[in-house]
Amino acid sequence: MSEEPTPAAEVDIYRDTPVRLLGYANEVGEAFRALVHVRWVKASYGVASAYVLADTVDKATKMNKEPESDTTKVAVAAFDTLVWQAFASVIVPGFLINRICAFSLLGLARTMPGVAENARKWAVTGLGLGVSPLHSPSH
Repeated sequence: MSEEPTPAAEVDIYRDTPVRLLGYANEVGEAFRALVHVRWVKASYGVASAYVLADTVDKATKMNKEPESDTTKVAVAAFDTLVWQAFASVIVPGFLINRICAFSLLGLARTMPGVAENARKWAVTGLGLGVSPLHSPSH
């Protein structure tokens, strides 16, 4: 009795490989906002947004190759991926890390004015990196 080999699960490069880390670029940019020029923060959003768009195109292309696929199913797959990834990878984490870092920097300046500004900025950057979902085992 020989068993039929089961096909290997398809690897999704946007979710199952280190490519997914590109979706966290804006979080790193937000964490470093106090230390770098704003153009680097904007560039980090460009990288994360390119990741979201590439994943969207990938999911729409895969849906288009399905036997029972039609234009509606492709559009729904693309829309679902775009909205989910935009909110989960770019908008919500970027906003949260931005606000956490901004309020932390303000709080440190008010409560610890004797600490050098550069030290406060590095502390806030560390905090921003620490709260990033990048460190979450679920990702």
